Amino acid sequence: MEAEVEAFAAALKKASRAADNTVTSYRRDLLAFRSFMLERAAMVGRRVDEIEVTGITADHIRSYLAELMKNKAARATVQRRLSAIKAFFRYRETTLGEASPARSIRSPKNERRLPSILQPDEVRRLIEFSLSPDDSTPAAMRDRAIFETLYSSGLRVGELVGLNWRDIDEELGMVMVRAGKGNKDRLVPLGEPALDALRAWRRAMPVAWEPDSAVITNLRGGRLTTRSVEMILQRRLAAVGLSARITPHGLRHCFATHMLGNGADLRSIQEMLGHASLATTQRYTHVSVNHLKEVYRRAFPRV
Repeated sequence: MEAEVEAFAAALKKASRAADNTVTSYRRDLLAFRSFMLERAAMVGRRVDEIEVTGITADHIRSYLAELMKNKAARATVQRRLSAIKAFFRYRETTLGEASPARSIRSPKNERRLPSILQPDEVRRLIEFSLSPDDSTPAAMRDRAIFETLYSSGLRVGELVGLNWRDIDEELGMVMVRAGKGNKDRLVPLGEPALDALRAWRRAMPVAWEPDSAVITNLRGGRLTTRSVEMILQRRLAAVGLSARITPHGLRHCFATHMLGNGADLRSIQEMLGHASLATTQRYTHVSVNHLKEVYRRAFPRV
């Protein structure tokens, strides 16, 4: 099975031009399913070194999904792993003509959770808070550039750390997101505070910048990882005293919700976020309705 998974991953990357993260995730999820099958074989006394794909049945897949749910895996995780399995067997149907055992298996319904967001004044506190008396250190300049850019543009954290200086048009106040989710490029506006923060960081960078070099780096000049951005945000939240569980992706939610609350139309927000479907963007209408209800509850005297 391992060889077939590798062949599938290579074909997916080549033929579908899928994003690297998608290919990596599918490969990892399929190898996890293979490990489950190997363990299950060992449990019944069958010592095997490899799993024959032709012997996998719908019951095997259902057992795997049930095991994930028994171990309290998030529904989104179960859905993603089933998607990888379905895609793998669709590939085998197309290339080998063998029926997919996953065809009739339905994905568990997703738990609809509204994204956590900060209010505009909380975002301001997060961005403007100083961790040290000296706001002119390179680290302080970089961190402010990170928060300003994420909130100003609604970029995914992976898109932020993938930016090069060439991608930012200061004159137009726009940033080009290259090969975002779905391998699509898009132009997104950047507010003046974000541009100012980026210029300040560029002047303070310990390693000289070039047009094709990374925008967001560590202090040695290497491109910052998404995990590092998450850690920087968590430290800032703790220092500010904000208890909301916000991730870098949460600042994207804040951007969309605050834009909608201030009159932006859904179609424009969809373009800026890079959503393929307007239905994905419409989730923010629910957040705004909840916010309006809370404002009404606090302000109207007869509730």
